[in-house]
Amino acid sequence: MNYPNTLLATFLVRDNRFIARCLVDGQEVIVHVKNTGRGKELLHKGAFVTLQYWDNPKRKTNYDLISVKKEDQWINIDSQVPNRLGYEGLLDGTIQLPNIKGKIALLRREVVYGMSKFDLYFETDEQEKGFIEIKGMTLENKQIGAFPDAPTIRGLKHVNELIHAKEAGYYAAVLFMIQFEVVQSATIHRQMQPDLADKIAEAQSKGVEVFAYNCQVNQGMIAVKEPIPFDLNVEFDDPNL
Repeated sequence: MNYPNTLLATFLVRDNRFIARCLVDGQEVIVHVKNTGRGKELLHKGAFVTLQYWDNPKRKTNYDLISVKKEDQWINIDSQVPNRLGYEGLLDGTIQLPNIKGKIALLRREVVYGMSKFDLYFETDEQEKGFIEIKGMTLENKQIGAFPDAPTIRGLKHVNELIHAKEAGYYAAVLFMIQFEVVQSATIHRQMQPDLADKIAEAQSKGVEVFAYNCQVNQGMIAVKEPIPFDLNVEFDDPNL
């Protein structure tokens, strides 16, 4: 995925979850932050960021903040892009579902099941049917990616619903889309949300697949790269604590 109309800026301050201020060619501008996570290790004064410009008078701001440079790598923080990458990656075969026999014959987005709306529903030519929930991962330290960077009630609910779907005979999976490239393994940030880590462990024990892919990211582009091991037992050292 290529972002049109991008420009390099310097991050100044985050006013709230949705709004920040950046410096563009010496001028302060208001930008929309496309991620409601905390991102403290990324969004600090002086960090290089990528903005996408929109010439739209109906918008409150003409800029979206889509990526941040952390040391030598870019990290995409666009919370809308993981679902798109997951959908397109499954369609073109870049992303492979673990333990699926057939080929995907049907793929739908945002399908309701029980009390949740899952990101994807699929059917294969081998009569397999299932649900996939996609979670973006932007938190990194020492080449370990972790989710979440803030407690998520919605994420916990989705995992619980996936367990019910699996027990009802559906394939069920959580796909973590790692929005950066340099990573050795992915895990759950147990210190941030221990109940989510416990629920993921329960889900895995009941046959819910949990897997991850990383992405190539530069100033104005993101693309799915390759599968990355998911290990619930990997210790994650939160750089913000």
